[in-house]
Amino acid sequence: MKYYIIAGEASGDLHGSNLINALRQKDSEADIRCWGGDLMKQAGGHLVKHYKEMAFMGFLEVLSNILTIFKNIRYCKSDIAEFNPDVIVFIDYSGFNLRIAKWAKASGYRTNYYISPQIWASREGRIAKIKRDIDAMYVILPFEKEFYEEKHNFPVHFVGHPLLDALNKRTTVNDSDFRATHNITAQKPIIALLPGSRKQEVQKMLQLMLSVIDDFPEYEFVIAGAPSLHRDFYTPFLDNPNVGFVSNKTYDLLSLAHAAMVTSGTATLETALFKVPQVVCYRANWVSYQIAKQIITLDHISLVNLIMNKKVVAELIQNDLSTENLKTELSKITSGQFRETQLRDYDALIEKLGGAGASVKAAQLIVANA
Repeated sequence: MKYYIIAGEASGDLHGSNLINALRQKDSEADIRCWGGDLMKQAGGHLVKHYKEMAFMGFLEVLSNILTIFKNIRYCKSDIAEFNPDVIVFIDYSGFNLRIAKWAKASGYRTNYYISPQIWASREGRIAKIKRDIDAMYVILPFEKEFYEEKHNFPVHFVGHPLLDALNKRTTVNDSDFRATHNITAQKPIIALLPGSRKQEVQKMLQLMLSVIDDFPEYEFVIAGAPSLHRDFYTPFLDNPNVGFVSNKTYDLLSLAHAAMVTSGTATLETALFKVPQVVCYRANWVSYQIAKQIITLDHISLVNLIMNKKVVAELIQNDLSTENLKTELSKITSGQFRETQLRDYDALIEKLGGAGASVKAAQLIVANA
């Protein structure tokens, strides 16, 4: 069969690559065309457009790139029509994918959504579009099934979280080899800095994260560079000898980290699955933040707290994200009872997510329903 898969971010590329591998196992004749990244290409998908060309963050950034976005939408529709797939699989990236889904459903294509748009967080009214335009939905968070089926009478499949698949495939990282490879000469416990994957958010977050390093001289701070950003972009942040850098090796870094400061997003859950105590950080430009406050109604912003339905990790948002608050919260998770409690909550979180196999379960359902 012919599959057309659309992912627009680094996390979607990872989950899309695992899905492609699973689809090829279930369907030996699978012909897969995709929007995504290097991992999806390596898995055997024919890459049409890289997510690096589509990564726009925030209301103002989207507005300033609106012509490019519309051009991408037009091109995507024409490419789908030319390929004529048996099924289209959307992976997260809702602003783009729901627009394509509307056209695709009206054009007679079978539409599947893997990793639901977070309508439980904002703009819940999009459920009408999902009901109209999506034939099958595969959700990855336990509370999403209840949200869709009980609140909105829309049947979905809970397949588990694909991050568990990604982590299960990893090999053990040797601490000494890792430090030598990445020129981390100090033999100190590591505090990982995960400032995000887009230029705008990295620029906002790193300066603040690094503002506390002099208060923790017994630790080595290591920045997790995003695959979408060149090392030169990070150079201005590497002038302190107590700051290291790794590029596209976030999982290796987390496997060795003692604690972390993490920009809100999927990385908060990844950090928890590696059982690394963390402080969650978020700051947007003032206009974007004011708009977000009007449409987001959640009590928490991190996936860890949302899944557990309580405060497990500290969330420093907008004006609360300061050097003083970072210092206070980081101190709590480097040692002591607060750290131990967070680690116990991580164990409960992993149980809630279920076992590995999300990619295989989703692929099996996609093939069966196509």
